[in-house]
Amino acid sequence: MAMGSGSGPGGLNADINITPLIDVMLVLLIIFMVIVPVTPKGLDALVPQPPKNPQQEQPNDRTIVVSILAAHGGAPSYKINQDDVAKTDLRTRLDAIYAARAEKVMFIKGDPDLNFTSVAEVVDIAHAVGVDHIGLITPKIEAGQ
Repeated sequence: MAMGSGSGPGGLNADINITPLIDVMLVLLIIFMVIVPVTPKGLDALVPQPPKNPQQEQPNDRTIVVSILAAHGGAPSYKINQDDVAKTDLRTRLDAIYAARAEKVMFIKGDPDLNFTSVAEVVDIAHAVGVDHIGLITPKIEAGQ
């Protein structure tokens, strides 16, 4: 069996030689098989431990909503959640509430007929007490829109 020179009826043989490709693939397979067991199997994580002394008293984490109700021709009335509060006592009550809290979040709900000056005064009082985040509750937010 002699090799054809290409001038015969078969022409040139342009087949790719796959043997070196298979050799390279086997070498890469062996390298990856050796490397994979060396990689770590998991991550080291610090698991939080339960406190040794359970806390005796949990602070009240109830959401604080300051409602400002418009009075017809008079000064507006103020409520902290459901408790009526005079404007002069508002700062001391908020200071007492937020003294022991870690998260200082407050919501302000004003009547639609109310002048925004009253809302701005409550925002100033809240900032003076140290409230970090203040949210305004609007009628659209109450309706869920």
